[in-house]
This record gives sequence, C-alpha cells and structure tokens, in this order.
Amino acid sequence: MNQIVGTHDIVFITFDTLRYDVAVNLLAQGRTPNLAAVLPQTGWEERHSPGNFTYAAHQAFFAGFLPTPVKPGIHPRLFALGFEGSTTTTEQTCVLEGSNIVSGLATKGYHTACIGGVGFFNKRNPLGKVLPSFFAESHWSKELGVTDPNSTENQIKLAKKILKATPQTQRLFLFINISALHQPNYFYLPDAKTDTIASHAAALEYVDKHLIKLWEALKKRAATFCILSSDHGTTYGENGYTGHRLSHPTVWTVPYAQFILPN
Repeated sequence: MNQIVGTHDIVFITFDTLRYDVAVNLLAQGRTPNLAAVLPQTGWEERHSPGNFTYAAHQAFFAGFLPTPVKPGIHPRLFALGFEGSTTTTEQTCVLEGSNIVSGLATKGYHTACIGGVGFFNKRNPLGKVLPSFFAESHWSKELGVTDPNSTENQIKLAKKILKATPQTQRLFLFINISALHQPNYFYLPDAKTDTIASHAAALEYVDKHLIKLWEALKKRAATFCILSSDHGTTYGENGYTGHRLSHPTVWTVPYAQFILPN
C-alpha cells in the first residue's frame, strides 16, 4: 500500500448488509456482470467482518481493520494507524497518522469524500454525524437512503459529480455506502410485499446494473485502488433469526475484494 498511496485514487465501497452466499451465488449465475468485469478471477473472497452491524463495522474499517480472511493466521493489513503492539502491521502496511484512516489519507494529500447510505450516515443527529465527520466532504439525502428504490443510481450520479469536480492532479479517497441491499428491499422483486433473501438478491442485481457507470467514470481520472466489501450480512429466518446485530455465521461472513482499476 505504500506504493499505492499517493499515486492512485482510492475507492472504498461498502455494500451494506450484503450476504456472502448471495454475492457468490449471483456471481456464479452471471447475474452481476458489472461486478464480474472488475473482480479478481477468483471472485469474491470470504472474510469475517469486525462488526455485526453498520456502525461497529465502519468504526473498525476506518481504524484500519478491514474484514479478516477466514483462513487462520496473522493477516497483514492494508492500512493501520500508529498503534503499539499490532501484529498485523508490517512493512507492506501503510501506517497513517491520526485516529482514522480517512484523516490519515488527508495528511497524504487526498481529498476525502463520503456518499452516505444507511442511517448512520444521515447527519440528522449527533450519532449520524460521527462517521461523515471523518471526511472533508460528505453527502446524505433521502434519495441516497434505504427507502428510495433508486438509491444506487442516485449515489453513482453524485459520485460522478465528485469525480468530475476533483482536479486530475488531486488524489481522491471516495467512500460509498451502498444502501439498496439493506431492508427494505422487497421493492426490487415484482409483487413482493416483504423482504426475503430473494429480494436481497434482486437488490444486488439492481446495484450491479448501475456500477458500470461508476467504473467508466473512475477510469477517466486515474488508476484506482478499489476495495469492495460488505460490512455485515443479515438473516432471513436462519435458525429463527431475522436481521443483524447478532452473532450468526450469516452475519459475520462477508464478501470482499480488492483490485486496481486501470485508467
């Protein structure tokens, strides 16, 4: 990462609530072609989230603790903050200043921008302002949130504006919290009245449909290091559970990918 930071734009997209099994199955079925176009040949990597709901997971992410590979062992991290005793900080790790990697990247010359999605980014109350406050530029509106069926399209339109407004010589750290997969998602499945794993899958297909516009916009600027990940999964009746913020394998296990998108 020390060779990436400063030379590449960085885009971090969290697909809020996306289940690992759904992501993998849709990829195998060819139902997410725009993700297939950029993901490594091995597809989605199975990882464990550091949190079982949005706020906890993102606080960990922004402290440099991205989802951990499921294979046992010590796994070096991409980013870290100055923190004594970290066994996962190596020579390959980009160690940043400050209390979060967003401000740390800002000290490296990055313009930092956040496009919020779920309620923890809505800036409507003190709690909803915590995560967006890390960024120099942050956005949230109802059109970007969970209740708007066009949320991903609206988020990517905004992302394109940010990309265009940022000078080519200015490195950019762009974060997007995709909200469409989070409940409610029944409206992505015709005639559905309640959220199900099928409507969750339909939501991912909707998201994928619009990602091509983001990839095209990124390629016009600079080579971009991309991190795609779910923050946590969710349950739809497994073992009697519904939702997340609970300790269930379906919640802890998330899809993850990192790659360089060339310009």
